[in-house]
Amino acid sequence: MKTPSLIAAAALLALSQATLAEIVPVHWDAAGQFSKEMPVQPGKFVEVCEKLPKGAQVDWSFDAAGPVDFNIHYHEGKDVRFPAKKAQVAKDEGKLATTLAQTYCWMWTNKGETPVTLQFKLAKS
Repeated sequence: MKTPSLIAAAALLALSQATLAEIVPVHWDAAGQFSKEMPVQPGKFVEVCEKLPKGAQVDWSFDAAGPVDFNIHYHEGKDVRFPAKKAQVAKDEGKLATTLAQTYCWMWTNKGETPVTLQFKLAKS
């Protein structure tokens, strides 16, 4: 049986981990595009995830007001696979061509000490 202090500690841990991220749901427009501008707070990250079929193609681009760590990833069991991964970049673009039906996530992490404004765009092609 868990004691009240263990339950409280577990709740605080879950809350602290949740505040590290801002999870953004994808809302494709009629043209198959999704874009957003938002801040990435110091020590935190923004993650955008979407379930995509095998053979999907998504053009992506971003521009940040400062350097961020960026990746596109998906999970296979306990393993994390990275179709794209870059450290400390302020701008980049590319195309994700999926080889598996998976939930793919675009993620930006601000390791700096000040907020960074991020603009990103995803477009199905």
